[in-house]
Amino acid sequence: MFVLIQRQARPDAAYWPGRRVLAAIDAVAWPGLLIIAVLHAPWSTGLGGPVAVALLSTSVLQRLHRAVWLNERYAFTFWRWGRPLLILLVIGMLLKATV
Repeated sequence: MFVLIQRQARPDAAYWPGRRVLAAIDAVAWPGLLIIAVLHAPWSTGLGGPVAVALLSTSVLQRLHRAVWLNERYAFTFWRWGRPLLILLVIGMLLKATV
């Protein structure tokens, strides 16, 4: 049996002053950091490196378009990935300080 379950559409985000600018920074920063990581990889990336940079570059353009012109539909990446990474960084620093 094949069952399709459709998710509810996420409600539009509330607008507040400065949201468009912060969304644009968030939209460029995360793929930009990944591009820098790929370009400065300590091993040879071969053909995968340029392909990853090209895909991340198109991702920057799509995310920037959504952040600036479709701002109510943009979800900040920091809340999804930055917060857990920051928590892991703090835990690592605490472990290093206690040893």
